[in-house]
Amino acid sequence: MQQTLDWIDWTVLVITLATIVGYGTWKTRGQKNAQDYIKGGNTTKWWTIGLSVMATQASAITFLSTTGQAFSDGMGFVQFYFGLPIAMVIICLVFIPLYHRLKVYTAYEFLENRFDLKTRSLTAILFLIQRGLAAGITIFAPAIILSVVLGWNIVTLNIVIGVLVIIYTVSGGTKAVTVTQKQQMFVIFAGMLAALFIIINLIPEEVSFTDAIDIAGATGRMEVLDFSFDLENRYTVWTGLIGGTFLMLSYFGTDQSQVQRYLSGKSMKEMQMGLLFNGLLKVPMQFFILLVGVMVFVFYQFNPSPLNFIDASTETVLNSQYGDQYKTLQDKQTALFSQKQELSIELAKNDNPDAKKKLFTLDSIEKTYRSESKFLIKKAVDPEYTSEYNILQKEVDNLKSKPKSEAYITKSTELSELYKEAAKDTQTNDRDYMFIRFILNHLPTGLIGLLLAVILSAAMSSTASEINALATITSIDLYGRNQKEDKDEDHMVKMTKWFTLGWGVIAIIIACFADLAENLIQLVNIIGSIFYGNVLGIFLLAFFFKYIKGNAVFIGALITQAIVVIGWWFDWMPYLWLNLFGCVVVIFVANMLQLLAPKKLPNEF
Repeated sequence: MQQTLDWIDWTVLVITLATIVGYGTWKTRGQKNAQDYIKGGNTTKWWTIGLSVMATQASAITFLSTTGQAFSDGMGFVQFYFGLPIAMVIICLVFIPLYHRLKVYTAYEFLENRFDLKTRSLTAILFLIQRGLAAGITIFAPAIILSVVLGWNIVTLNIVIGVLVIIYTVSGGTKAVTVTQKQQMFVIFAGMLAALFIIINLIPEEVSFTDAIDIAGATGRMEVLDFSFDLENRYTVWTGLIGGTFLMLSYFGTDQSQVQRYLSGKSMKEMQMGLLFNGLLKVPMQFFILLVGVMVFVFYQFNPSPLNFIDASTETVLNSQYGDQYKTLQDKQTALFSQKQELSIELAKNDNPDAKKKLFTLDSIEKTYRSESKFLIKKAVDPEYTSEYNILQKEVDNLKSKPKSEAYITKSTELSELYKEAAKDTQTNDRDYMFIRFILNHLPTGLIGLLLAVILSAAMSSTASEINALATITSIDLYGRNQKEDKDEDHMVKMTKWFTLGWGVIAIIIACFADLAENLIQLVNIIGSIFYGNVLGIFLLAFFFKYIKGNAVFIGALITQAIVVIGWWFDWMPYLWLNLFGCVVVIFVANMLQLLAPKKLPNEF
């Protein structure tokens, strides 16, 4: 069922977005030199840097996917950010002093001074590929979800979000991005605080906040720390501290969308304080967003929830040949809800260990129902999937008499993987829809408009930073560096504006052709992890391996990128480890190539 917004919600939404765009355009009008347009005139204070850095990372995906992640799996995702404070300290001690001393416009200018032009260009191109894809996804994420829930046209939404960002980013450059992100972060914090307050008040009066935490804890959703070394587990303390540190070092230290935020600082001290501010606040912020998702889960222990939060998919399966099976699952879930509600109230009144065990069991059963519902939806919307499944199921049934045979094991594994595939499909994967569906169904008028403004503001803030950085890299590292004659500042500002417009259009086009993954926040981090480790390794070679020359790094980076892509394709390891893997591989390969280089040409290799 699609939702119609009240005029009050429309008013709140339109005024909030119009104010942000108008303020950013007005505040930064008339900038004519590259120093102002690209580096914001180096006038930014530390708190503005910190908020801008946070806003760049906190896209709409953060609020839609992180809450859905917590609803499904709990608080463990916060471990992903454990490496961030460590990375902030390292960047403040190593990266910022170097960038500040060299007075660079981009992170990659340093690489030409240290190695050569082709290494600088390769690293810039790797950035353009991964960040260009990410820019499209940050537009697509809220657009696809709002289009399904509200019935808005997805192409129109992609264009509207993209055009709003382009208006003030082209007009004001880096400073426009920075000043608007302060307002966007205010909207984001206010909206999420209001949402949490309302959710807690929607829970029955006899259930306190502490009781709600206990109920969530009984289902395992308050388990924050996992010290296991299981490589199959994406989120543990070790993946966060090790893999997360390398990802954050790459992202904040070498990704121009972040580097450009703190390069606009008034001084080196302001830059460092801004990043440390981000390091101190980011983990609590993510914990808070996850907690909102967990509280929504608790809310649904006292209120009926759908088997799948994508209404269009539910309607499709109910009108298909699998409708009766789906209705049976709905009836089972309804019966299950009554038991969960009774146990949750009992747990709130009395800390009963037996009630906790029973609630955990019922939660596991409900997860099974949700998984089965996704399977039925997948079969309803994809005849090819149904045909493939039926063939495999028949083959497995025929081999049941030989359960230990290689053929039976192989076919059973294929059938299991096909079943899991159903949970990842665009029309079945409802994690990213949970929070927006809750907002529209249960929050009061006015607050709905504010929360939609939160989602769109977050999308705009991230996208603005990304296309601003993409344009800067294209202008400075590729266009400007490869001109035979020096161009004046007026020309470079004009070209940077054209590149900003161009990348904005490209981001909109990518958004129009994008598709959902298992979880949007994972998709963005996966894209980054494929490239970031290699880029970080190149910078570490520049910082600490003085004898390594340009050719060794250039060839090593190409080899490493190929290996990482192959490793990701065949799923060798959790994606967070790709950051450490790529970093280590490029350092090792570059060292080997330099050691094996002809001694008579040390400076050329």
